[in-house]
Amino acid sequence: MNKRLRFRGRSVEVAETSELVSGRALIWLIASFALLLVPQWDRLPVWLIASCAVLAGWRWLAQSGRVRLPGKWLRSGIMLALVAVYIATVQGRFTVETAASFFVLAVGLKWLETRSVRDFYVLFFILVYLATVNFLFHQEIHWSVINLAGVALLLVGLQVVNAPDIPGAMKSGWRRLGMMLVKTLPIVVLLFLFFPRMAPLWSVPLVSGEARTGISDSMTPGDISSLAQSSERAFRVTFGGEVPPYRERYWRGLILDRLEGDTWQEGFGQRFRRPGRVSIDGGVGELAPNQYDVLMEPTDQTWAFALKNSEAVSDNVKPDDQGLFRFDRPADTPVRYRMALTGEDSSGQTGALPDNPQRYLQLPRTGNPRARAFAEELAAQYQTPGAIVQHLLDRFREQEYFYTLRPPAMPDNGIDALLFDEKRGFCAHYAGAATFVLRAAGIPARVVVGYQGGDSGADNEYLIIRQYDAHAWVEAWLPGQGWVRMDPTAAIAPQRIESGLRDAMAEEGSFLENDWTSPQRYGDMAVLQWASLQLDMMNYHWQRWVVGYQGQSQMDLMSRLPGGIGLRELGYITAGIVGAALLLAGLFTAWQYRRIESRDPFSRIVGRWYRLCDRAGVPVRQGETPSQLASRLARAKPAAAGTATTFARMVNKHYYGQQPDNENRRELARMKRLLATMNRQADRKHQTDRAPSGIPEGNHRR
Repeated sequence: MNKRLRFRGRSVEVAETSELVSGRALIWLIASFALLLVPQWDRLPVWLIASCAVLAGWRWLAQSGRVRLPGKWLRSGIMLALVAVYIATVQGRFTVETAASFFVLAVGLKWLETRSVRDFYVLFFILVYLATVNFLFHQEIHWSVINLAGVALLLVGLQVVNAPDIPGAMKSGWRRLGMMLVKTLPIVVLLFLFFPRMAPLWSVPLVSGEARTGISDSMTPGDISSLAQSSERAFRVTFGGEVPPYRERYWRGLILDRLEGDTWQEGFGQRFRRPGRVSIDGGVGELAPNQYDVLMEPTDQTWAFALKNSEAVSDNVKPDDQGLFRFDRPADTPVRYRMALTGEDSSGQTGALPDNPQRYLQLPRTGNPRARAFAEELAAQYQTPGAIVQHLLDRFREQEYFYTLRPPAMPDNGIDALLFDEKRGFCAHYAGAATFVLRAAGIPARVVVGYQGGDSGADNEYLIIRQYDAHAWVEAWLPGQGWVRMDPTAAIAPQRIESGLRDAMAEEGSFLENDWTSPQRYGDMAVLQWASLQLDMMNYHWQRWVVGYQGQSQMDLMSRLPGGIGLRELGYITAGIVGAALLLAGLFTAWQYRRIESRDPFSRIVGRWYRLCDRAGVPVRQGETPSQLASRLARAKPAAAGTATTFARMVNKHYYGQQPDNENRRELARMKRLLATMNRQADRKHQTDRAPSGIPEGNHRR
């Protein structure tokens, strides 16, 4: 608490010395703040990180007496300046990232106001809230450990601030924190398992301005080649039966059917989807041999990735009329869904001509004249669409076309330049060019974008599909066959389809050439690959069984227990767990207090003193100090006044002073003698106050 003093005619606010934060407690607070900023390090602007470092450093220098904390007007000026920079940086955008960065700015400014213990408590709770905000952006196990470590530093600092001068406070603080974790962890696990996971009454989308790495709803030549330089994870897949061969792992995501200039777009028939949160809880129970689970990273898009001839098993994905699958809401968090391979074309368009065939024949009115002329020659030379498709694949296979992550810049009429001049490109170049030629030849065709391939995770438990597995290919409609996959990349660089991008780019040396920190770049280092896969496996199971433990997953687990446990039974179990935990905590505390008292000879002596006071008609009051108790005992028993005062002074000295063990033993013996004397004095005085037997009280003195 602060006091206001008059100094030279002015009212000055000063903090009481007893309320100031200790340096050791402050350093724990600053260390926790630094640790809790790590999960947001990649999304906070540089100026904000630098400002937080300067403000926290200013507070530490003020604690050591090197500088002074700013006054009211200077604090206001600093706040206005930093808020102005924030407003200029945000530029009117309101997203989760901008809200979180403003919160971090507020925490940074709070350092200039942290003077008293009360301020420490306020900042303590603010930093705990910052730890929860971090989970909006990262839910992997290693980020969770960092958050919990930051909260642990806060708890240790809280113990230090409450007992700054006790020797060994830091060591005992960590020990108490560990014991607290051991005691509460079983209760936390039980509540995690049995607390009813009910759906929220409403859902709010996680509006984010963060740029996600992944495929988009448009494709310009060169887009996917840039994406192929990223090793970020796209999704993981667990199969209930045999894993398909590498060359058959075409993960269809979306169809691009409209060409504007040199950009392919998903431009036709896209229905409106209202904002909300996607259900992340899909796929429960054991996998059937034909089923597979997909755990997809956030994309902020509605499409789900699946193999051809699949059907949805979980209810959080829905099929569309093109054989693709969609969420009802954009996937702004990791989402799990379950699919099943049926062996049948899920698009339902295997025979009849597709609806609105002009949709798949659309081309710009002008541009790429040589490709148009080449398509007309193919249409005149070959009688069937299948023969035209085969000739085009043979051309890619037999002529000197090259698959490269370093494609040349294409001028105007880029498809002409690719097919007849440069002959160097990536999958997006060749898929777009092949679709253009087929459409110009009168064959309905479309570009399909998704991923192809996937590497095995630890112990071959699941597949990991990364961003460098992004791929584009062609689907052409052939009479009697429906939509047939045509992949120019398979003809030009078959090793890309058979074993992956690393092998396809081995000679060129361009695989992840711009990503020096990726473990996947160093495929020849077995130890690094093993460590990377082990970490990924831990995150996979954490995401699947902890973060993804929602309503359906909980009900599936409860259904395996005897008794048919439902939501009502879960409520009863939860109430029983909480009640049992409180009862056990009370019993354990009482037992521990008795054990400590029985082992501590000073506690036993003080307990005997309390019982003496009770017999003397001076019961101990709650919150009363030894000195106050001795004063009341002296008034009730004047003969024991001096002994009681000395005894109370020794109790205070033992519990609140610092002295060697041999001195403690001498004082213990002295306290025993004082207590015996006090007993005699209280009893002697008690006897003299009574009248002799048989003589009425008040008449025994003549």
